[in-house]
Amino acid sequence: MEFGIYTFVENTPDAESGKTLHPSQRLENLMEEIELADELGLDVYAIGEHHREEYVSSSPSTLLAAAASRTKNIRLSSAVTVLGSEDPVRVFQQFSTIDLLTEGRAEIMVGRGSFIESFPLFGYDLQNYEVLFSEKLKLLMKLREEEKITWQGKYRPSINNRGVYPQPYQDKMPVWRAVGGTPKSAYEAGAMGMPMAIAIIGGQPAQFKQIADLHRRAAEEHNQPKPALSINSHGFIAETTQEAADIAFPAFKTTMDKIGKERGWPPMSRQQFDASITLKGANVVGSPQDVIDKIMYQHEIFNHDRFLLQMSVGSVPHEKLLRSIELFAKEVAPVVRKKLNQASPA
Repeated sequence: MEFGIYTFVENTPDAESGKTLHPSQRLENLMEEIELADELGLDVYAIGEHHREEYVSSSPSTLLAAAASRTKNIRLSSAVTVLGSEDPVRVFQQFSTIDLLTEGRAEIMVGRGSFIESFPLFGYDLQNYEVLFSEKLKLLMKLREEEKITWQGKYRPSINNRGVYPQPYQDKMPVWRAVGGTPKSAYEAGAMGMPMAIAIIGGQPAQFKQIADLHRRAAEEHNQPKPALSINSHGFIAETTQEAADIAFPAFKTTMDKIGKERGWPPMSRQQFDASITLKGANVVGSPQDVIDKIMYQHEIFNHDRFLLQMSVGSVPHEKLLRSIELFAKEVAPVVRKKLNQASPA
């Protein structure tokens, strides 16, 4: 199993002081986090795209290009690129450039996105939310196959036998599709042979098993090789369960209450949070052993190939976040890998 971290580079007010970091300092902290993840042998670092004041990640490809010069081994991905409001050719060019800078460590993770700000910002009609994504995904996948493109769609201007450069270092740069639990999206990803990431940020993981099964079934029905599956979760790690929960909860609450106010949800209580971090809950928060147990429990459900953890659901102290990364890389990942290897048939 591969292990990694994803972030939206949250920059919310500190729960105790009420102060917010200067965006420049938040980005410097981000680079330290990525460097540490690389040094400790984690497999993936992914940065998502948001266009809101509490995030410093409107341009993931820029941040990943900066990380390219400060890392040696870790794969660098978006999580996600909001493809419906992006131009697929520019996305391909940007990540091909990162792929060249890293000699083959770039990936793209595409999705519809959990917020809508990018659509009016870039002049797109929200009524075309689904069809924009579908058409642009087809173009992006075509760009992986052909150096010279001829393309005609409804929403993106036509391309007539034009070369797209630079080409990536990898023969076919990986393109993952992220889903939040929509069966149609899972089936489409499988039918296209795309690896898929399931974002489990609420409810119980077992509820998402049918999504993973549908993804694999669609691949079989369309004669595609078995596609990889990633589980992406909110979480945090500290020496003890109590310490992890005490660090993570204020940041979680700040973020979730802000989103909840916009969407009509009630404020998050500590009781709700504590319920979510139990073995069968969605949030992967706790001691290293808690996290090991939870990943193994989820692997029994999904048999997934990759696990990504979002440790900054709201702003947590930088040093404590670095420690969480260290525990993930040194105490969680090696144990899970060993258990899975022991469980594999000879």
